[in-house]
Amino acid sequence: MNGPDQHDLDELDKSIVRALQRDGRLPYSQLGAEIGLSESATRQRVHRLTERGVMQIVAVTDPAKIGLPVQAMLGINVDGDISVVADALAAVEQFEYVVVAAGRFDILAEIVCSDSDDLLRIVNNRVRSIPGVRGTEILTYLKLVKQTYNWGTG
Repeated sequence: MNGPDQHDLDELDKSIVRALQRDGRLPYSQLGAEIGLSESATRQRVHRLTERGVMQIVAVTDPAKIGLPVQAMLGINVDGDISVVADALAAVEQFEYVVVAAGRFDILAEIVCSDSDDLLRIVNNRVRSIPGVRGTEILTYLKLVKQTYNWGTG
């Protein structure tokens, strides 16, 4: 064993993550004042959290507002090596995330597209042509009710 789990967060770490979830552009001076650390100590903590892979600081876009109003979840069943199919799906630009799952589907993949023709083209020409894909089910999003990124800070 190499000591404590690398993803154990203390209260200061959680405070940093919560503050950056509200506003990822906070300057270290303001963030430090909010959580009770100096600017340099705050910078070191943020760097450590990102280096350990605990968090990323990214811009999150609304797909509909950038010309990608069609969103769907694809449930995919596979014959053979699931990881090979998952890697092939991950290489398709329009997929936001790809997960290997247990249950009804072997893989779940979220896709964003410009329109329903684009969705059909990608599913028909890209997804269904991957060797090992046995079947797909498209679950088109009608309305996004909740989306949050505040895991692990409670």
